[in-house]
Amino acid sequence: MKELDKIPTSKVQRATQFVKTGAKVGVNYLKHYVRKTVDPSTNNDQLNADNAADIYDSLSEMKGSVLKLAQMLSMDKGVLPKEYVDKFSLAQFNTPPLSGPLVSKVFRNSFNKSPNELFDTFEMKATHAASIGQVHKATKDGKTFAVKIQYPGVADSIKSDINLVKPFAVRLFNLPAKDLDKYLDEVKSKLLEETNYHLELAQSREIAAACSHIPHISFPTYFPEYSSEKILTMSWMEGEHLKDFLETNPSQEIRNQIGQAMWDFYIFQCHQLKKLHADPHPGNFLLQEDGTLVVIDFGCVKEIPADFHQSFFSIVIPEIFNNPTAYDYHLENLEMIKNGETEEKKQLFKSLYKEMLQLTSMPFRSETFDFGDPSYMQMIYDFGDKVANMEEIKSDIEPRGSRHFIYVNRTFFGLYSLLGDIKANITTGMPWKDEVMARNKVLF
Repeated sequence: MKELDKIPTSKVQRATQFVKTGAKVGVNYLKHYVRKTVDPSTNNDQLNADNAADIYDSLSEMKGSVLKLAQMLSMDKGVLPKEYVDKFSLAQFNTPPLSGPLVSKVFRNSFNKSPNELFDTFEMKATHAASIGQVHKATKDGKTFAVKIQYPGVADSIKSDINLVKPFAVRLFNLPAKDLDKYLDEVKSKLLEETNYHLELAQSREIAAACSHIPHISFPTYFPEYSSEKILTMSWMEGEHLKDFLETNPSQEIRNQIGQAMWDFYIFQCHQLKKLHADPHPGNFLLQEDGTLVVIDFGCVKEIPADFHQSFFSIVIPEIFNNPTAYDYHLENLEMIKNGETEEKKQLFKSLYKEMLQLTSMPFRSETFDFGDPSYMQMIYDFGDKVANMEEIKSDIEPRGSRHFIYVNRTFFGLYSLLGDIKANITTGMPWKDEVMARNKVLF
């Protein structure tokens, strides 16, 4: 894979990259129309593959938040064509790495030493490269380390990247630009946090310590003395990424064990810590042969405000879901319905949310759940298609939903998707129900 000697970091450089990519996409469409002229039965598969490859290559050179967006989209198999999902999923851990001189420059800026002066051995070739940084293997005093190095200029480019993406988001979500600001600010704040390795170090140690009691889960040890704002050093953990692990054809018992560990990890964080490892994509986990789940990245952690937590989990409880007064209260608290809109519109959205909640809360409403049943995720995708094609929804330009939905929904959708890939059949239910119900007594 080609190494990168530089990354476009200025607003002009990154905007120019966008324009170049748009030109390539235009050429791909021209080729597609020529093919259709010759053969009217031609489908969009080749067009999608060409566009996905050109867009991904461009984002890979830009790194940072735009590549992170591609990574996030690759997790939602119901939004993009398969060709895009396949290509964008490489952003999880397999993008073009930085060249040796750039790696050494980051080290000298952080420690006034080259990597080989800081460690006994340092493999200059990255073992993994993703959207924000890349990982190298190193040793010192008989210990083996994973050293994550942040790409130069990533933090400085986030604001301009958000401004570049904003026009596309306005069209995609059919909202006035000003109404998108609170959501884009949420994304921007999280992306900036991901570029602060001092913060990631603290978050990693805190959550790993709090979750160490969960069976069949493991975390690296972190080393502040070899870490900085742009470099994060942890113990080297053995294991395989999800795709490679599944190719070994693990037993159902092992699949269930890993899936249970993953589920317990997220439920404990959500209800006990009131925060979430909010980036559940395959590149952030390693899977071991004995069924141990290794969590290796805490760059994106979402704190859940108490009032949002209360409403988000209240409305999936049947007693709340079926109580009109309590149900309406929590929908309003979550900013899903609004004061001042017509009763007809309120009823439309209440009905849609009920249908959506019946689908998304299914794992909570039974003691066990089989994520290996592909019909479940398909029902969610089908519902999304149905809503997207409703004229009443297309014409509604009122922003809906708390900004906290962005990362909390992303987390649970990503979790469901991972468990579906693993084909895990696990214990679920609502062990947190009594605590949440106790805080709802005032509504009954």
